[in-house]
Amino acid sequence: MLVRTAAEADLPGMLAIYNEIIRSSTAVYTEEEATLDDRRAWLANRTAQGYPVLAATDAADGSVLGYSTFGDFRPWPGYRRTVEHSVYVRADARGRGVGAALVEPLFGLAAALGKHVMVAGIDAANPASIRLHERLGFEQVGNLREVGTKFGRWLDLVFMQRFLDDGQATRESSHA
Repeated sequence: MLVRTAAEADLPGMLAIYNEIIRSSTAVYTEEEATLDDRRAWLANRTAQGYPVLAATDAADGSVLGYSTFGDFRPWPGYRRTVEHSVYVRADARGRGVGAALVEPLFGLAAALGKHVMVAGIDAANPASIRLHERLGFEQVGNLREVGTKFGRWLDLVFMQRFLDDGQATRESSHA
């Protein structure tokens, strides 16, 4: 497996992963599939904002196994040092370390941009993703009940976070 910056040539594979997840799970709170043009615009927007998009590819055939990224947590200036990440893994590649290989490099990339905290919003009915994030140093900090709907049912959203720097001075001064 190779993890690298995603290219436009990866978009068809990334789109197939994303749409399969939309069809089969509650990992993304929408039932509307994306188009290749949607993904092109999304990649261009992430790149223009200076945010990374990483792709994991199969060493044997070059196919996309998964992808990850991060972006603004919220648009207000006070949140400028917090990002929210996403990671998506192809169904047949799950449980093989692809998710961790895609998320771990994001920590250094975010820290290099001056980010302090990375947030993950995870469907509460996705224990595999919650466990992955715990192994990567995230801690559960909130559970928003029935904030989403999909497949005709209410969904709970777990928020997890991980500090990207020691941030001790900032935390100490904010509590003084």
